[in-house]
Amino acid sequence: MRSGRNLVLEADPGAGKTTRVPRALLDAGCLEAGECWVLEPRRLAARLAALRVAEELGEDLGRRIGYAVRFEQRVSRETRVRFVTEGLLLRRLQEDPWLQGIAVVILDEFHERHVQTDLALTLLRRLQGRRPELRLLVMSATLDAEPVVTYLDAVRIHSEGRLHPVEIRSATRFDDRPLAQRVNDALAQLYQQGLQGHTLVFLPGALEIRQCLAGCSETAARHGLKLLPLHGSLSFAAQKQAVAFSAEPKVILSTNVAESSVTLEGVSAVIDSGLGREALHSAWSGLSGLRTLRISQARCLQRTGRAGRMAPGTCIRLYSEAEFRARPAHDAPEILRTDLAEPLLNLHGMGIEEPATLPWFEDPPAPALEAAERLLGRLGALVDGRITPLGRRMAALPLHPRLARLVTAGEDSGIPALARLAAALLETGDLAARVGLGRRAEGPGHALESDLWVRLDAYREAERADFAAAACRAAGLDAALLQQAQRTFKALGGGCGMVEPAAAETRLLMALLAAYPDRVAKAGGAGTFALLGGGGAKLDAQSRVRNTELILALEADEVVKGTGRQVLIRMASRIEPEWLLEAFPDAIRDTEAWVFNASTGRVERRSGLCYEDLCLDESRRGADPMDPRTSACLAQAALAAGFTQELLTRLLERAEFLARQRPDLGLPARQDLLMTVLEKACAGCSTLKALATQDWGWALRETLGSEPMRLLDAWAPETVQLLKRRVKVNYSGATPWIEARLQDFLGLNEGPRIAGGALPLVLHLLAPNHRAVQVTTDLAGFWQRTYQELRPQLSRRYPKHLWPEVPVP
Repeated sequence: MRSGRNLVLEADPGAGKTTRVPRALLDAGCLEAGECWVLEPRRLAARLAALRVAEELGEDLGRRIGYAVRFEQRVSRETRVRFVTEGLLLRRLQEDPWLQGIAVVILDEFHERHVQTDLALTLLRRLQGRRPELRLLVMSATLDAEPVVTYLDAVRIHSEGRLHPVEIRSATRFDDRPLAQRVNDALAQLYQQGLQGHTLVFLPGALEIRQCLAGCSETAARHGLKLLPLHGSLSFAAQKQAVAFSAEPKVILSTNVAESSVTLEGVSAVIDSGLGREALHSAWSGLSGLRTLRISQARCLQRTGRAGRMAPGTCIRLYSEAEFRARPAHDAPEILRTDLAEPLLNLHGMGIEEPATLPWFEDPPAPALEAAERLLGRLGALVDGRITPLGRRMAALPLHPRLARLVTAGEDSGIPALARLAAALLETGDLAARVGLGRRAEGPGHALESDLWVRLDAYREAERADFAAAACRAAGLDAALLQQAQRTFKALGGGCGMVEPAAAETRLLMALLAAYPDRVAKAGGAGTFALLGGGGAKLDAQSRVRNTELILALEADEVVKGTGRQVLIRMASRIEPEWLLEAFPDAIRDTEAWVFNASTGRVERRSGLCYEDLCLDESRRGADPMDPRTSACLAQAALAAGFTQELLTRLLERAEFLARQRPDLGLPARQDLLMTVLEKACAGCSTLKALATQDWGWALRETLGSEPMRLLDAWAPETVQLLKRRVKVNYSGATPWIEARLQDFLGLNEGPRIAGGALPLVLHLLAPNHRAVQVTTDLAGFWQRTYQELRPQLSRRYPKHLWPEVPVP
């Protein structure tokens, strides 16, 4: 680092990267020119790493070693090493594009490849063009380092670290029992076999941790174990308790935060569920949500290694070895699969108006960039690709742009505190373990204007109990999530004792519309809704929003239903049509359309009022048969329905044959001709029933004109004359053909010709049972050869019919 180079450092999890490297820079005097900022992917990792380094230095946290996460920091003027979450660096870049006072930036756990990690690396590399003295250090546990080494023109250092042997015990078969039960059995197995030390259990999320706290309590009591949760929603005090030294054996029930944070001392066993939460952009809420999935092989190995950091250990995998091998080797970078609205707003706030032109470490998908730009435009943050004053207000808030728009709309409508609380609750998620809280939820059938009220009432119920954990549990509420929502609310400027103005709730509903303008849905029937932009959805049976025509789909996702998928609206909010007119007058339009009603077989004229492509109100009446728009609609419907008439089909086949024989006529292709003929025939009709009786010959003459029709009759006749009867010419297939009984051809030495005499028809010569005895174009040759061979057999089988020895005089 003294030589002025960037650095990429590879070392196994637990080797000491997070705590040893920043202190080494501090001890070596490399931070005299400015601070070292260590970027961590999670708040928990930033807090714990700062705490560990400060303790090792024998200092109070916040002196030379500090941390800063969203809404919370422990720093001072003495601070030289600051552990921060990645989003804090991006906000600092908005305020100070030169990062004055920062000499070194360390990107820790780079292998996780969060979208903010990629964005930070891109912007820091760009900044080095103006500040060449700024040093970058990328640290990773499981990373293909070569791409980032090349990108940064960096020195590469690899440390093997020290890993004790770990015995891996995999499940022998698929186990579909509840996860808490499987964890309890694994825990009992470990301590019955005399395990000494702590156990780290990896679970996908806080919900599963709560379930395991309850499900493993008896086993823990029997073996004298202390059960401790560890996840990002806990208070810092609770997180410190989970990782603190303990002589008593403890079981740490953790999310993926323990994969890459400070090594937990005394852990000699790991129980791995093989599951994790992955950030996933929700196409409906517009927020980055989480889904539970099977983690990659790399993360499984990382979890396993946590059992062998201090001494030999054991890892019990709740999945089989075959299932492990079937997993992907690595996780896909988040930038390739998540919503980019928030990072793009940050970039526009920095004055970067064309994010696609940045020298990205890995280019984000162009469709994702375009979708994010469109959303920011709809929210009013961008106009013609430039950030607006409203956009700057939104960018200043540490929230997703949708929630930032909710806050700004609430401020503008006189309900700032209520809007901030709503944003905090929407970001935090469902706070209640049960529905039916507060003054507005008096029974299962009680309707609400918004499902958000349930969360608001849950928060207020907890607030009345001063957020006491016991009171929250008694009320069926998640205390950790409530405290997280409280911290977010206070950091946004909210506080206790909110005074709500008149009509505050209606104003909040309208503010929600400003934040979710593209999530409007109109009621259909039986709980179904038509969505803006197309498609349909079903309202969750647990929703309390009922008997309303228009809603906002605040939270929705796709669920598997049978063999297909269905959009399920989990959280809704009522809106009124006039609110749309007030908020988005340019998106409201009157429409008039001619639509074919398949159930009645009739064209209808529909007039409506639409919000973009979503019809808010519609009237229907029968369409005028003489209106050209009626005939055009009926023609399209007939075409889509596969409307067929034998006469029409034969006319088109004849015209297609003529077009092949006479390309000089320039006749249209069959499908184009069909559409034009249909439109001619539909004139004066409004139903398929009336269309069936139309004169197709007239329609074709009107389409082609008199001379092509004359040539059609001459070159592609409907019928041809034999000696005693006329027969129909069939134009289906490659070559036109006719069929008739063999006796009808007696006396003819040659079959009929078409196309101006240039093309002989294919003759299907039928026996009296109407089965072909010969298919030919050479009638004379048939009489001379094949007929003489067949005549004795045919005359015996059909003695009443004429079989002359000489068929042609």
